Amino acid sequence: MNQSVLKRLLLPLALLVLGEGVLSLKAQTPAAAPTFGPEEVGINERLGATIPLDLELKGEDGKPVTLRQLIDKPTILTLNYFRCAGICTPQLGGVAEVLNRTQAIPGQDFQVLTVSFDERDDPEVAAQKRTNYLAEITRPFPPGAWRFLTGPGATTKALADSVGFKFKRVNDDFVHAAAIIFISPKGVVTRYMYGTTYLPADLQLAAQEAARGEAQPTINKFLKFCFSYDPAGRRYVLNTTSIGAAVIILAAVIFVVALTRPGRTTKSEESR
Repeated sequence: MNQSVLKRLLLPLALLVLGEGVLSLKAQTPAAAPTFGPEEVGINERLGATIPLDLELKGEDGKPVTLRQLIDKPTILTLNYFRCAGICTPQLGGVAEVLNRTQAIPGQDFQVLTVSFDERDDPEVAAQKRTNYLAEITRPFPPGAWRFLTGPGATTKALADSVGFKFKRVNDDFVHAAAIIFISPKGVVTRYMYGTTYLPADLQLAAQEAARGEAQPTINKFLKFCFSYDPAGRRYVLNTTSIGAAVIILAAVIFVVALTRPGRTTKSEESR
């Protein structure tokens, strides 16, 4: 087939591929963040800060207990509310899943405290939640290694503020982020892990850091190039679709340039 004819046939196809790549890339533009500002909703990390250990909460049996009584080992803190129909359920499910897989020993190397920041939650609801999530643990797991606590709104807000956890009530629900926060045996904030799923090795390493009281940054900045920010999960996630679309666009551009640039004429074209 004549080279010029081939170019005329392939050029529209290359332009179509280029257009599809651009549209795909645009479709991956992150959704607009919530209208709430960071001072209202989100997490302002307070690495190295000490939480107020004398705060008094209620255990699943309704008896008062202070954080000082509970925190005697590396502690994973989650802040949720027990009627949450959104991110709380997958987050606590993610905690149960990673507890099944980590090599760290529950009750020895770490423990988990889940505190409701909704003062309408009571010990009865907390006890039921604890039963439900402990049922998802398939390994030997002492029940005391995961506690579900409630308390007055002022108390739970003081705890949330001490770790930089900002939430906002909207009608009967709350807008909030999802994260697990590591606390040292002395009550020092040492690590944040965002989202609803967690890697066993990360949990084990963070528990070891908490045992030593070492506060560690959450994420390296160089990840921003290949990762996009997920405002719902408050973490960086690999955006493979955007990367793929960019590759398609680059390949299409190279192809279009190759088709349109002047090249050496063939013998048949020279004889004309």
